[in-house]
Amino acid sequence: MTAFESTFFHVERHGAVVHLVMNRPDRANAMSSDFWTDLPRLIAALGRDQTVRCAVISGAGKNFTGGMDLAAFADIAKLFEAEPGRAALAMRDLILTLQDAFTALERARFPVIAAVHGACVGAGVDLITACDMRLAAADAAFAVEEIHIGMAADVGTLQRLPKLIAPSVAAELAYTGRRFSAEEAKGFGLVSTVYDERETLVAGALELAHAIARKSPLAITGIKRNLAYARDHSVADGLDYIATWNAGMLRPQDLMAAVQAKMAKREAQFADLLQSEA
Repeated sequence: MTAFESTFFHVERHGAVVHLVMNRPDRANAMSSDFWTDLPRLIAALGRDQTVRCAVISGAGKNFTGGMDLAAFADIAKLFEAEPGRAALAMRDLILTLQDAFTALERARFPVIAAVHGACVGAGVDLITACDMRLAAADAAFAVEEIHIGMAADVGTLQRLPKLIAPSVAAELAYTGRRFSAEEAKGFGLVSTVYDERETLVAGALELAHAIARKSPLAITGIKRNLAYARDHSVADGLDYIATWNAGMLRPQDLMAAVQAKMAKREAQFADLLQSEA
C-alpha cells in the first residue's frame, strides 16, 4: 500500500487540493479500526507533500458518518476482565491513540474542511470539531450521542465544541444527546454555510479549498498555527506569539508577489513550501 492508499478512504487529488472520502457507505461510514489508523497516516503523508495546500473530508453514500464502529472494538470489553490497574492503563492508552487520530487534523500545516451531509453523530462530531471549517448539506443531522450509551465523549468533542459554539449550548447537546439540524448548526456557529444537497456541498467545499490553495502557503500555515494558539492561550500570549511568528516567517517574496499581482489585476502565484524529509 502506498502512502496515499487506504482501505477506508477514497483519496482524490484536485491539483493542490486533496479530497478524502470516507468510503463505507453500506455501514454509514462507521469508523472501523482502519479509519483510526489511516486518517493520521494519510494526514501525515499529505503534510510531507508540499504541493498539498488544503484538504476536504466528506462521506460517501447517504451519511457523513454514523460515528465509531463499536463492532470493530468489541475486544475493548475484554480489557475489563484483566487486573483493574493494568486494564485502566491499557484503556487510557487506547483513548489517547484515538484522540491523536483527530488531533492530526489540527497538527496538519494545511487547512481541513469538513463537508457534512446526512448523519454526523458520535465520533463524527469529534472529527468535524478538529477540522478548520465545517460546511453542511440541508439534510445534515448532528448529535453528541455518547450519552445514549452511558459514557462521556472522550476523543475531542467536549474539549473542542465549547470553543466553537456557546458553552451552554455545547453542554445541552452533550447532556441530552439530542439531534440538531444543519440550520441549527449554522445558528450555533458550528457550520458556516448550508447547501441544498450533497453534490452542491462537495462542489462548494472544493471551491473553498481551491480559493485557500491559491493563497500564500506560508501565510496560510501561519494563520492556522496562530488560530490554534489563540484558542488555547490568552490574548496577550496570542499577540506575543504572532509577533514572534511574523518576525521569523514574514518575508518579502510573498508580499511583493501579492502586491504586484494586485496592481496588474491578475492572480498571484506563490511557491510551495520546502519539502520536508521528516
